[in-house]
Amino acid sequence: MSNEVEKEKMRKLISIIVCGFLVIVFGMGAMAMPPKKHKKPDEGNKEVKHASSVSQLIEAKKAEITGNMEKAEELFRDYISKYPEDPPAYFELARICIDQKKTDDALVMAQKAADLDPENTWYQLYLAEVQQMKGHIKESIGIYEKLAGKYPNEMDYFYQLGALYIMSEKYKDAIHIYDKIEEKAGISEDISIQKEKIYLSLNDISGAQKELENLVAAYPENPKFLSILAEFYLSNKMQDKALAAYKKISDIDPGNPYIHMSMADYYRKAGLKDKAFEELKLGFANPALDIDTKVNILLSFYSSNQLFDEKKDEAYALVKLLVDVHPNDPKSHSIFGDLLFQDKKYAESRDEFLHVITLDSSKYVIWEEVMRLDLQLEKYDHLSEFGKKAIELYPEQPLVFFFTGIADLQLKHYDDAARLFVSGSKLVVNNDELLSQFYMYLGDTYHALEKPVESDKYYQKSLDAKSDNSYVLNNYAYYLSVRNTELTKAEAMAKKAVALDTANSSFEDTYGWVLYRLGKFEEARTWIGKALKDKDGASAEVLEHYGDVMFRLGDPAQALEYWLKAKEKGKGSGFLERKIGEKKLVE
Repeated sequence: MSNEVEKEKMRKLISIIVCGFLVIVFGMGAMAMPPKKHKKPDEGNKEVKHASSVSQLIEAKKAEITGNMEKAEELFRDYISKYPEDPPAYFELARICIDQKKTDDALVMAQKAADLDPENTWYQLYLAEVQQMKGHIKESIGIYEKLAGKYPNEMDYFYQLGALYIMSEKYKDAIHIYDKIEEKAGISEDISIQKEKIYLSLNDISGAQKELENLVAAYPENPKFLSILAEFYLSNKMQDKALAAYKKISDIDPGNPYIHMSMADYYRKAGLKDKAFEELKLGFANPALDIDTKVNILLSFYSSNQLFDEKKDEAYALVKLLVDVHPNDPKSHSIFGDLLFQDKKYAESRDEFLHVITLDSSKYVIWEEVMRLDLQLEKYDHLSEFGKKAIELYPEQPLVFFFTGIADLQLKHYDDAARLFVSGSKLVVNNDELLSQFYMYLGDTYHALEKPVESDKYYQKSLDAKSDNSYVLNNYAYYLSVRNTELTKAEAMAKKAVALDTANSSFEDTYGWVLYRLGKFEEARTWIGKALKDKDGASAEVLEHYGDVMFRLGDPAQALEYWLKAKEKGKGSGFLERKIGEKKLVE
C-alpha cells in the first residue's frame, strides 16, 4: 500500500474523530440534564455565527489529536479572540493547559467556559476538577452543591460532595450528605463505615456505634458486619456486647474459620488466657482457616520474650496443629523450623527445613538456613554435597559457595575449597565483611596446601577489605612467625588482634610467640602467661611455648616441667619429644 493511501486513511480517521468531538462538544449541554428551555432569538443568532467557524475548531482539534499541542493551543486561542463568547474553545484550551501543567491558565479557561454556559454540566464538573487541583476546595464544593440540588437523583454528585466535605473537615455536612444518600439508596457498608469514621474523628462514640448497629440491623445475617461491630465494642470496652456479637456470629455461621480468632482476641484482651488459647486451638484445627492467617497470628501473638517464658508450650502446641492440619504446605514446616531454632533445637530445626525443601525447593532462604545449621552441627559431609546442589540452583548467590567451601576445607578437600572460595568471592557486591571472610578462608586453605605466597596474598586482601578482622590478623601473624619472616609486621598485627579481642587466649599466645621470635623473652613470658590462664585450660601448644620461653630466660627446670605438661595435654610440636629427652631447647 502506498504512503499516499496511508496518509489519506489517516486524514479520514482524524476527520471522523474530530467530527465526533464536535458532536460531543456541541451536544454537551444536553447530556445528563433535563430538557432546556427555548433560547432567546439573539442566542440563536450566536449559534449560527459559531457554526460558521467550525472549520477552525476542526483544525485545532486535528492538531491536538496528532500531538501538536502548541499548534492546537495557538488555534484555540485565535478562535477565542475571534469568538470570545463561544465556550467549547475555552473548555478545550483548559484541557490542553492541564496537559501542559499550566494549571493557572487552565483554571481561567475552565471558569470562562462554565460562566458562558452555566447549564453545561460537563463544563461545571471540569471546573470543579481544576479547582480541586488548585486546592480551591470551597469553590469546588459550591459547584457540587448546585449540581446535587439540581439533579437529586445523581448519586455521584452526592458522593463527591461528601468526600469534599471531609477533605475540608466539614464533618457534620458530610454526615448530612451521607444521610441523604442512604435515604435514596439504602444503608450500605461503604457509607456506614465512612460515617462511623467521621463520628470517631468527632469523638462521638455513640454516633459511631449507632451507625454500625444500623448496618447490622439492615443485614442481620451478614457475619462480616457483626464482626466489625464486635471489634468496635471490644475497642470501646463494651465487652459484654462484643461477646454477644461473637456468639451471634457463631450461631449464624458455625463453620466460620475466623470467629475463633476473634474470640481468642476477645478473651486475651479480657485477661482470660486459657479461654483465649482454647479458641486459638479451635481456629488452628480448622482447615478452612487459611495458613497465612495462622502464621501471622503465630508471629504477632507471641513476642520474643513471651515465647521462651510462659508461652513456649502454647506456641509448640499451635505449630504442631499447624503442621497436622497443613502437612503438605511448606509454610507450616518452615515456621516449625523457626520455632525449633529459637529454642536452640538445631538438629530438629534442620530436619524441618530439609522437609520444606522436599515440598518446595524454590525458596533460597531455606537452603541457606540448612547450610548454616549443617555448619553449626558440623555435618560437613552433608554440607559439601548439599551445598553443591545449592550452587546448581543458585549460582549467583555467594553464600552457597562460602558454606560449601568451608565444608570442603574441614574435610581437607583443599583444592575444591580453594576453587569454591575464589568463585564465590567474585560474586560479592558491596559487602566488605563477607569479602574479607572469603579471602580469610582462602588464606587458611592455601596455608593448608603449603602455598605460603598465595596464603599471605589472600590474608592481606582480607585485611584490605576489613582491616579489623582479628582472626586474620592473628593467623597471618602466627604463620609469619612460624616461618620466622616479616616479624615486625607480624608483631603489629598480633598486637592489634589482642587489642581487638582481649579475652582470646589463642591470640595472646600468638602475640607472645611473635615476641619470642623477636627475642623479646620477658614480654613473651607475660603474654603466653596470660594464655595459660584460659578458663578451659591451656593447650599443649601454649604449654610448650611457655616452656621454650622459660628455657630462653635461663630456667631449664621450669622449661622441662611445661614440656612434660604439654606432652600430657596432647600433641605438641615435632620437637617436643627431643626437648624432653635432651632436656634442652630444640628448634
